[in-house]
Amino acid sequence: MANDQPMITYGKGKQMPLSLYKKRHSLAHIMAQAVLEFFPDAKPTIGPPVENGFYYDFYVSRPFTPEDLQRIEARMREIINKHVDFVRREVSEAEARALFKDNPFKLELIDGLVQGKSDEFGEKTQANGAPVITVYTQDTFTDLCRGPHVENTREINPDAFKLTQSSGAYWRGDERNPMLQRIYGVAFDTPEELQQYLHMQEEARKRDHRKLGAELEIFFFDEEVGPGLPLWMPNGGVIIEQLEALAKRVEEEAGYLRVRTPHVTKEALFLRSGHLPYYADSMFPPMTLDDGERYYLKPMNCPFHHKIYAAKPRSYRDLPLRLAEYGTCYRYEQSGELFGLMRVRSMQMNDAHIYCTEEQFEEEFLGVVNLYLRYFKIFGIEKYVMRLSLHSDEGLGKKYVDNKELWLKTEDMVRNAMRHAGVPFYEAENEAAFYGPKIDVQIFSAIGREFTLATNQVDFAVPARFNLTYTDRDGKEKTPLCIHRAPLGTHERFIGFLIEHFAGAFPVWLAPVQAVLIPIADRHIAYCQNVAAELRQHGMRVRVDDGADRMQNKIRKAQTMKIPYMLIVGDKEQQSGAVAVRLRTGEDLKAMPVAQFLENALRLIREYSLALW
Repeated sequence: MANDQPMITYGKGKQMPLSLYKKRHSLAHIMAQAVLEFFPDAKPTIGPPVENGFYYDFYVSRPFTPEDLQRIEARMREIINKHVDFVRREVSEAEARALFKDNPFKLELIDGLVQGKSDEFGEKTQANGAPVITVYTQDTFTDLCRGPHVENTREINPDAFKLTQSSGAYWRGDERNPMLQRIYGVAFDTPEELQQYLHMQEEARKRDHRKLGAELEIFFFDEEVGPGLPLWMPNGGVIIEQLEALAKRVEEEAGYLRVRTPHVTKEALFLRSGHLPYYADSMFPPMTLDDGERYYLKPMNCPFHHKIYAAKPRSYRDLPLRLAEYGTCYRYEQSGELFGLMRVRSMQMNDAHIYCTEEQFEEEFLGVVNLYLRYFKIFGIEKYVMRLSLHSDEGLGKKYVDNKELWLKTEDMVRNAMRHAGVPFYEAENEAAFYGPKIDVQIFSAIGREFTLATNQVDFAVPARFNLTYTDRDGKEKTPLCIHRAPLGTHERFIGFLIEHFAGAFPVWLAPVQAVLIPIADRHIAYCQNVAAELRQHGMRVRVDDGADRMQNKIRKAQTMKIPYMLIVGDKEQQSGAVAVRLRTGEDLKAMPVAQFLENALRLIREYSLALW
C-alpha cells in the first residue's frame, strides 16, 4: 500500500488504509445479508474489519458448514454485482430499539452507545453529550453501525475476497455468554493481492513451528510434564547451545559480564522490586515452607541482578556495568494463551541489565539497538519495526510508577537517542513497562509473519528501591539508570520464529546435524566413520547413516530432516580420499577431497553465513 494513503485507526491502535477498511467493513455487512437470506432466524451481532479481512458473529441454530460458506460467498458476489448503495442514516434511540427489537445483542449494543460505555463493536468509548446512533442500509439489510463504508458495491472487486473458515466465539469474548458462530473472510483491493495472501497462508501452514518442531525432532510437550513446559530433544538442545554461544561471543565483545542466579526466591524480593503488585497474575503461586517463608519461581532476572550490583560499593569508574545471564524464568500464562513455543510457562531468557550514568545512557541504549541490527543481519531478518512504548497519565500509580516528571524525561531520552541514531520507530501510548519506557521490537519472517522479539527497557524506578548507588567524581552518591535488554528474547519464542523463518532449513552453523555420511555399500562404512571422526575433530556435527536402506532412501531421509550436506561414499571416493557432496536443495556438487569440503563448510560456519555453499 502506498504510504500517502489516508489511514484509519481501529482496534487497539492498529492502522489500515481507509479505502481498504471501507471495503472490508462493507463486505462484513454484505456477508450478514447473505447469511440472513439462508438463515432467516439468525441474529447478527458484530462484524468489524480486521487485519487482512473481516468477520461477523451470528447467533444461529447450528454451526456453519464449508458448504454453507460456499453458498454465502457466491451470494455475496451476486449482491456486489448488483451495484447497490450503502446509505447512512441517523436514528433516535427509540427508532434504533424498534429496528432491532427482535435482536437482544443489538439492543445490548444500543445500551452501550446510550450509556457512553461502548460502541457497536463493544469497544470502550466515552460519550460527550447525547450519542449519535447511525444505521447503514444496503439492499435488504440494515445494521447498527457508525461506518464508514463504500458508497456503492461497485467499489469492491468481487474476486478479491474469500470466506476462509467459521468457528465458535462467545458473545463479548466471555464464556458466560451465549456461544456464537463467527465467519471469517479475507479481502484485498485486487485478486492478485488475495492470491498472494492465500499463497502465503499456505506457506505459513507448511512452516508452522509446531508441525516442523515435531517432524525435525526439536521439541515437544507432554501432558505429564505440564502445558507450556517444552521438552527439548537433542536437535533442539544443539540449536539452544549454538544461539547461546553466539550471544555469549557477541556480548563478551561488547563488555558484558556473565552472572548466574537461582530459580526461586523469597517473596520479599519481588515486593521490594515492585513486581508483585503488577505481575502477580503472571507468576506461579507461592510455595510456603516450614519456616513460614513464601517463595516464588522467578518470572524475571532483574531483581537478582540488582542484588549483584549492590553486593559491593560502586564508583563512576565501574560504570557502565553490564551484567548478562541466560536465566530460566517461569510465568503462569493462561492456558488459553499458550501457543507452541510462542507462549510458554518456562523460558530461557537472553537477559542482561546495564547500569549506567545519565550521561552514558544514549551510548549504552544505542549499543543495544545495534546488537539487534547485528542479529538481524546474521539471521537474514530484513523487515523489522521498533516501537517506543510510552506511559499513560491515567495509568500512573496503577499500571505505572507514579512519577510523571521522570516518565516524560526518560521518554524524551529514548526518543532523542533513536532520532540521533537515525533508527526508524513509531510511538504507542500505554504500552510501557511499569518502571519506564521501552523499545519493543517486532520482526517479520521470510514469508511476512510478524513476531514480537524482545524489548529494550529503561528503568528509572527500581534501582532506587534497591538503594543502588555509585559515587560520582565529586564524591556524591547517585542512583544509576538501568537498561533491561534481551536482544534474542527467549530461546523458546526465537527458536519458534527461526523454525518458521527458515522453514526448518537452518543455516549450516545452526543446523543440529550439519552433514550425514552415506555409504553406498557396507564396505564403505569404515571409511565414512573415519571421515566423520575427522569432521568432528574440527567441530562439525555429523553422523553416519549405516542403516539397511538403499542410498536414495537415505538421501531422501536426510533431505526430509533438512540436513545441509549429504556426503556419499562409494569405491571411487574411498580410493581418492573424497566425498560426493549433495546439498539438501538437491544440487549435486560431485566428488571433492574431504579437505576441500571441510574448508568451505568451516568458513560458512565461522562467518555465520546464510549460504549453503
